Amino acid sequence: MKLKKREFLIRSIAVAILFITVCVVYTGRLVYLQVSGQDYYTMSRQTDYVTRNVTIKAQRGEIYDRNGKPLVTNQYTYDLQLDYSTMPQDAAGKNEIILTLIRSAKRLGLTENLTAPAQVYIIETDDSTGKLLFAANPDYEGSIKGNRLAKLLSEINVKEDAHTDEETLALMKRYGIVSVDSEGEITENYTPSEAKNLFLYRLDMELSNFSPSEPYTMLKQTTLEYITDCKELLPRGIRVNVNASRKYDYPGYASHILGRIGKIPEGSEEYYTERGYPLNAIVGISGAEAAFEEYLRGRDGIMTVKEDSYGNIVSATITKEPVAGQDVYLTIDIDMQMVAEKALAENIFKIRDEAIASGKPLSGEDASKGALTAVDSDTGEVLAICSYPTFNLATFNRDYAVLREDPDSPMFNRALNGTYAPGSTFKVGVALAALDAGIIESDTIIDAKGQYEFYEGYQPRCWLYLTQGDVHGEINVIEAIQESCNYFFYDVGRELTIEKINEYMKHFGLGQPTGIELYEETGVLAGPDYRNDNGLDKWAPGDTLQASIGQSDNLFTPLQITMYISDILNGGTRYSAHMLYKVCRYGTGEVTYQPEPSPIDAISINEEHLVVVKEGMKNVMDNGSAASVFSGYPVPVGGKTGTAQVSKSKSDNGIITVFAPFEDPEIVVTCIIEQGSGGTDAGYAVRDVFDYYFKQGEWAVGPE
Repeated sequence: MKLKKREFLIRSIAVAILFITVCVVYTGRLVYLQVSGQDYYTMSRQTDYVTRNVTIKAQRGEIYDRNGKPLVTNQYTYDLQLDYSTMPQDAAGKNEIILTLIRSAKRLGLTENLTAPAQVYIIETDDSTGKLLFAANPDYEGSIKGNRLAKLLSEINVKEDAHTDEETLALMKRYGIVSVDSEGEITENYTPSEAKNLFLYRLDMELSNFSPSEPYTMLKQTTLEYITDCKELLPRGIRVNVNASRKYDYPGYASHILGRIGKIPEGSEEYYTERGYPLNAIVGISGAEAAFEEYLRGRDGIMTVKEDSYGNIVSATITKEPVAGQDVYLTIDIDMQMVAEKALAENIFKIRDEAIASGKPLSGEDASKGALTAVDSDTGEVLAICSYPTFNLATFNRDYAVLREDPDSPMFNRALNGTYAPGSTFKVGVALAALDAGIIESDTIIDAKGQYEFYEGYQPRCWLYLTQGDVHGEINVIEAIQESCNYFFYDVGRELTIEKINEYMKHFGLGQPTGIELYEETGVLAGPDYRNDNGLDKWAPGDTLQASIGQSDNLFTPLQITMYISDILNGGTRYSAHMLYKVCRYGTGEVTYQPEPSPIDAISINEEHLVVVKEGMKNVMDNGSAASVFSGYPVPVGGKTGTAQVSKSKSDNGIITVFAPFEDPEIVVTCIIEQGSGGTDAGYAVRDVFDYYFKQGEWAVGPE
C-alpha cells in the first residue's frame, strides 16, 4: 500500500513539474512576442503596403457666348484600365481579369469600346482543327512595337532565326495560355477564342510598357454600368480613369471660332513645360481654345493612395488640390452667329443658282465660298464671324480625311485668314483722306470723262465707260462714292499720293493687325514699301491710280475691312477687335476679369468731312448699287459695295460693308463672296443679320 502511494506521489510531482515547465515556456514566448518581437511584426506589415500618386485631372473651363449660352462644355467619359500594381502576379490570375472584362463587355454590348490590341501577329483559326494559326505581320517590322517584340523574344531565349510557331509558342507559355510538360506535351488551358484574345492583349500590354506608371486601357469611353459590373466581379487589378472631353452645344456652328483641344503640338513642348504643363497635357490648339488657354486650363491635383498587398485601399489623401480652369465668355452672340452662317450659305447658293439660270458666263455660277464678320462699332466686340464652307467640330476627327481633301478648304477661316482686294470699299477711306488733307472740298467738282488720260503711257477707264461706254460727267465726292466712279478716285488718288493714302489707311487699320485674339493675317497695304520689302517690281505712278480704287496689291481680310469702316465711323479712333467678353470662376458666374475697350490708334477726323463721306455711303444703300437690297429698309443704313477682279477665267469677288443705324452706328457687317460677281448681291446675308439684330427695340425689324 505504501509503495503504491509513493508511486502516485512521484507521478503527481512529475506531472506538476511538466505543467509548470510548459507554462513557463509559453509565458516566456508570449513576453517575447509582446516585447521583443513587436518591431519585427510591425516592419513586416509595413513592407506589404504600396503607396502611389494618382493625378486628379482638373476641369477645363467652359466657353459661353455673351448672353451666357453654353458653347463648349465638359462631358465626362470613363476608361477602364488594368492596374499593374494590384494585378495578380501569376499568369492565370492576369488572364482571368482580362477574360472577365471581355465577357462583361460582350454581355453589355460594349465590344466596340474594347481597345484594339496591336496585331503584331496575324491570327487565324483553322476551320478543320480549330487551332490558331500565326503569321508575322510585316506592317510592324521596324516599328516601335516591332522592335520591342524582337527584344522581348531575345529576353525569353527565342533565337533570332526562330520560326513564327516557335516564337508564339514561347509567348503563349509565358502568358500561361498553354502548358508544356517535360516530354513536350502541350496542354491548352483556354478555348481558341479565349486564347486568341489573351495572346493579343497580353502581348500588347508588354509592348505598350505596361507598368506601375503606365496602366493599360482595356475599354475606352465605357459606361458606369460596365464599371460597376467589373468592380463587383474583380476586387483588384483594375482602375477607372475619368476623362473630360469637349461637348459642342451648337454642333456645326462657330467651328472656326471655337477651335479644338489636343495633345501638345510637336515642337511646342518646351513652351508648355516651362509653364508647368506635363508632357501628356491636353491644351487648346486652335480658335478660342488656344487663344484663351491661360484662362481655360486647370491645374491638376495629386492624390496619394496607400494599398495593402491585396489591392485594398487603406488610405487616400489629397496632397495637392486640383484647380478648375475659368469659364470664358465670348463677345459672340450665338443666335446671331447661326443666323449669319445660314444667311451666308444661302446667299452663296442664291448667287450661284441665279447665275446658272441666266446662262451668262462669269456672273457668279462659280460662287462657292465666302465670309462674313459683324462687329459692335463702338467697342470692337466681334458679334459674329462666319466662313463658308464650314465643318462640324463634334465630328471633326471622323471627318478629317474628307475635310483635308475638299478643294474648297472648309477648315480655312476666310474671315480672318482670307485676304481679298477690297475693291470700291477702299474709296471711302480715300475720299475721307482727300477731304482731310485738303485735296478736295465737299463741293469740289471733277469732270469724270470715262478714260483717265493724265499719264501718256497708262490710261485706265472707269467701270461705267468700260461696260456701257458712258461717263459720270461732273460729280462731287458724295456722288462719286454713290456711283463708285473710278475716274474721280484716279484723279483724287494721284493728287493725294500713295504715301498720304497709306498714312491714313494705316490709321484706319488696313494692313495692320486688328488685335483679335485668334490667329489672323494682316493683309497687304499696296505701296512702294511693300514692293521694295518683297523684291517686287518698282512702284509706278499708274499703280497709285489702281491702289486708289482698291486694286493693285491691296489685300485685306473681311474683319480688317469691317474694322476699317468702324474706325472711320468713330472719327478716326481705332479700337482693337476682340472676342473676350469676360472671364468667370468655373461654374459660378463670378467675374474675375472683364476687358475694357480702349483705343489702339487715333487720327483726328473733321466731323464735317465724316458727315460728307457718310452721306455718300447712305446714297449707295438708298439710290446706288445696293438699292435693290436695302432701299426702303426700316433701319437707315450706310455702306459701300465693291467688285474685285480675280482672273479672266473666274467671276469677280463681291464685297459689301454696311453699318446701322445711320445716325448713331452700332453695328458694322461685311460680307465677301468669292466669285460672287458683284458686291450688291452679297448684301442679302448682311440684311438677314440686321433683321436679327434689330428684331427688338426701337426698330423692330422682322418677327419678335
